[in-house]
This record gives sequence, C-alpha cells and structure tokens, in this order.
Amino acid sequence: MSDSGLVAAVERVGDRWTLLLVEALLDGPSRYGELQERVASISPSILSARLKALEAAGLVLASPYQDRPTRFAYELTATGQELAGALRLLADWGSRQGEGEPDEGVRHETCGTPAEARWYCPTCEVLIDDEDAALHHL
Repeated sequence: MSDSGLVAAVERVGDRWTLLLVEALLDGPSRYGELQERVASISPSILSARLKALEAAGLVLASPYQDRPTRFAYELTATGQELAGALRLLADWGSRQGEGEPDEGVRHETCGTPAEARWYCPTCEVLIDDEDAALHHL
C-alpha cells in the first residue's frame, strides 16, 4: 500500500492547515499577513512551517517582494492549482456531513439539481462508471 496515490497525497497535503492554505491561495498570490487573516486561528509558526513544506513539495512558489526585511508573496504552482478540484469535492462532501441540517452540496444553477462528480475519459469521450474504472492508484 506504500505506493498508493492516496498515501502520496496525504503525505504532501494531508493536514488541516495545508489544505486551508491551498484553498486560500486558489484566488491568487497572497502575502504572509493576508494568509494569516484568511486562515482563521493558524499560528505564525504553523503558517511558516506549512508554507515552507508546500514550497519544498513544489506546490507553492515564494517570490520576494521586499529585500529588507525579506518578505514574500506566495502563489500556487501549476501542480498546486491541480488540487482545486479535489478541494471542491472535499468541501462539497463536508458541507453535506456537518452538524444540524445537512447542506445538499453543489447544485446546477439552471435546474437546481444536486451535482454529481463523475470520471470522464477525454480520449473516448465517455463517462466512466464504477465497473469500467481501473483506478489502481487508490
């Protein structure tokens, strides 16, 4: 199981703060102080550690915008941007699992029907169902 795609993902972004930072950076580059405001109750030491880990993992790029003292703006790399879909799915799942009245999740604006995520093969131009799926990396 050590070569599992899920294990690899969890090792890179599998904690609460990391996912919340990635979400905060989906809107574009942000400075340290802006990230501290967007990610409620994150301590400065955790914020610094997670940003360094995300940079080391190739998910975030830190660009200096001031020399003395050196200050950085952080932005997602293309690889980091690829997490947007997974975060949307997690957020949708979480909104339906909360306490109290569950949210029905994402809805199609035109007709109001709850949306469903599906696997799609762009080569064959077909939806892939569970019986067709060969998701060996999970």
